[in-house]
Amino acid sequence: MAKISVETEIHEAMIRLTAAEKRAARALIANYPALGLAPVAEFAEAAETSPASVLRFIAQLGIESYPDFQRRLREELDERIKSPLQKAAAGKHQGSREDFLARYASQIASNLQETVSRLPASEFSSVCAQIANTRGALHLAGGRFTAPIADYMAAHLRIVRPGVRTLEARRASRSDELLDVRPGDAGVLFDIRRYDPEMLSLAQALKMRRARVILITDNWISPVSRYAKYVLPCSVDVEGAWDSSVSLFAIVEAIIARVTELNWTEAETRIAEKEILDGRLPGE
Repeated sequence: MAKISVETEIHEAMIRLTAAEKRAARALIANYPALGLAPVAEFAEAAETSPASVLRFIAQLGIESYPDFQRRLREELDERIKSPLQKAAAGKHQGSREDFLARYASQIASNLQETVSRLPASEFSSVCAQIANTRGALHLAGGRFTAPIADYMAAHLRIVRPGVRTLEARRASRSDELLDVRPGDAGVLFDIRRYDPEMLSLAQALKMRRARVILITDNWISPVSRYAKYVLPCSVDVEGAWDSSVSLFAIVEAIIARVTELNWTEAETRIAEKEILDGRLPGE
């Protein structure tokens, strides 16, 4: 089972933090993980709180000391930037070739179970409600390996609600598309390690356009989270060179199913109209 990130623990702990501890938490999320690697006095100054409040905040995460906290962050950094070559080397002796498929399937099942157990039901519900809200448009984008997930999600949601489109992640094609982003729109961004700096730039641009950013990421949390209103972390770590996107697809399919339910009156009409346009049902 992959170790939960400190940032994920912060989101889970936020409800029980004091005001001073929340300032420390929000400052760290806004400059994650760099601020946490600074001396405690520097952390406290940046968060406009006291060193004692920073230490109490860390204790709320179940971490015993500031050195232990910084060690956790350094370990996360190592995991965040791990290349396929490093992953392959680390997983070389995990088992025999004969039982690879069963072992791999078991890891995927564990990832999915861990993702669902770690994801607060309230956060999932809020994301679905935001995506189902047709008063604003919905913009989706992904990185090198996650763009197909964004396309898959958009292909379904275009049928059940209006105003859905995918965005180019590359700067050269993006500025003209951003002209149509309006306050109250939502942006769904996918980003997993090794994180795409273009996705970070896109998230910042969406935030500047006053769109609500929804991030679907891995268990180490993309830097995009600093601009996100909602963060859905998914477990992706499996043996071998590559991470698995199965849990991301599963969460996306759950969102699609729930948004279809929430918007069923409109979705039913749109699906029927699409069937007519596709020639599967007779028109009037």
